[in-house]
Amino acid sequence: METKKKQSFVDRFLNKVEIIGNKLPDPIVIFIILMGIILVASFIASLFNVKATNPGTGEVVEAVNLLSGEGLILILTESINNFSAFPPLGMVLVVMLGIGIAEKTGYFATVMKRVIEVAPRKLIIPTMILVAIIGNVAGDAAPVILPPLAAIVMMRLGYHPFAGLVMAYAASLGAFSANFIIGMTDALALGFTEPAAQLIDESYTGNIAMNYYFIAVSAVLLLIVTYLITTKVTIPRLGAYHGEKISEEGVSETEKSALRWANVSLLITAGIIMALVIPENGILRNPETGSIMNDSPFMISVVFLITILFFVPGLVYGMRAKVIKSSRDFGNVLSESMATMGSYIVLVFFAAQMLAYFSWSNLGPIIAIKGAEFLQEMNFTGIPLILSFVIIAGFINLLIGSASAKWAILAPVFVPLFMLLGYDPAFTQMIFRIGDSITNPITPMLPYLPLLLAFAKKYDKNVGLGTLLSNLLPYSIIYFIVWSLFLVLWYLIGLPVGPGGPIFLEQ
Repeated sequence: METKKKQSFVDRFLNKVEIIGNKLPDPIVIFIILMGIILVASFIASLFNVKATNPGTGEVVEAVNLLSGEGLILILTESINNFSAFPPLGMVLVVMLGIGIAEKTGYFATVMKRVIEVAPRKLIIPTMILVAIIGNVAGDAAPVILPPLAAIVMMRLGYHPFAGLVMAYAASLGAFSANFIIGMTDALALGFTEPAAQLIDESYTGNIAMNYYFIAVSAVLLLIVTYLITTKVTIPRLGAYHGEKISEEGVSETEKSALRWANVSLLITAGIIMALVIPENGILRNPETGSIMNDSPFMISVVFLITILFFVPGLVYGMRAKVIKSSRDFGNVLSESMATMGSYIVLVFFAAQMLAYFSWSNLGPIIAIKGAEFLQEMNFTGIPLILSFVIIAGFINLLIGSASAKWAILAPVFVPLFMLLGYDPAFTQMIFRIGDSITNPITPMLPYLPLLLAFAKKYDKNVGLGTLLSNLLPYSIIYFIVWSLFLVLWYLIGLPVGPGGPIFLEQ
């Protein structure tokens, strides 16, 4: 390749990040360490009588010593309840019933392959980008399935296959918080935002769609941005491909038939849900106000409705494609999809304890109040504050891959802090989600990067990580610039980021 110096520079820089990141312990161990730090910090803060006055209520918040007898009893008696009552746990596991069966039966993979196959030539690249952006609702499906498919398509178009690999990988992960569909990531984010906000306002309740306006418009914006980066930077930079082409099978007739049946079932299911929502007397509307978004059965059950929308076509596809031939197969598919959540469940146990300790100690509100006072004294609010938080979240993402782990750590501090500065938790959550997304393509902490390298070696056995990262880096840099500026513009206009998600707290 012609840009070896740039690649070697990027390679050296990101290898240092990888070395540092690899020295960090597993997120589970990080939570255990944080639990210990919180316990010691609560003792020290209580010893020095650390307190703060909530400017909103005038209430004096004092540090609570968790290393006391009362604290030990609380830790021992509430540990199981902390875990079982953890807000995102139930939501995520329920959503996985739908997403899991759609993924394990092959429905998601076939949809992605088929869309790419039938799109007109001029629309192929934008279509691949769109599928990659939307594909993050499918969990692991998009960054695992799309890059090799996109590489094949790029070869058919006469371009270097690496262009497809990096484009699909960057779009599926870098635009992780942009979508037209509400999915598991929204549920995960809310699960940590809501209890963090309740450190300041016990009555606060969010909703899974409170970022929807912003993420839906962002999906269009990042589609355009990704297309321009790919056609103006990536494809010209990689040049022509002279290696051996690898043939891959397309969608079989059996898969096409199964896909048609599955899509029909999806339309019927969506139609039934719409029939329960759209009419003025729809049973999923608020029975008193007739509202769809505010305190309605629709919003309360939206997680389960999303599960059904994935579950039905996934089941129909599996039956028609002969993946599910018996009730035993059906049970196995569901079990396999839930088995993938094992590490998340373990993570949640320790995250729940850490959050509970943080809440009991009152360290979160105290830090937030003191931090807000400091920022106000420094006049560090508005746009500088927003951009700083995006950068902080993006940097931490280079070292800790799990979005849940990062937000579990950051939410109890930043959500209350931003609330005390007058910002709604929905807006704070959106700022974090942007920072958490933009460095996804280049972080060595995600398990997909080694997989992407394995895909690349099918076309060039000598390819190194630096080659991939040097081509992924422009996506992260430009995503950061464009998406952050768009967020600032949205903030200046003052539009809500979603239903029930204003920028500023209502007075």
